[in-house]
Amino acid sequence: MNTDTAPVSKLLYTPEEAAQALGISRSKLYVLLAAGDIASVQVGRSRRVRVATLERFVDSLGVDSLGVDSLASGHDETP
Repeated sequence: MNTDTAPVSKLLYTPEEAAQALGISRSKLYVLLAAGDIASVQVGRSRRVRVATLERFVDSLGVDSLGVDSLASGHDETP
């Protein structure tokens, strides 16, 4: 009988894990949560952030939001 189980990917992160996944401080994550930029869920007395929510948040960021200069990426935006 095979008792090996496949690893399970997390669907919910703690605020600390979510901040780490985004590469921001925990304080900044709480600012984003309070502003409604990132949604969270309550599980009992614990606050959690869905992985899918973090992915949508990152996808919604524009190049300017990341502070990336368009010239640094090799794209010239002059008409």
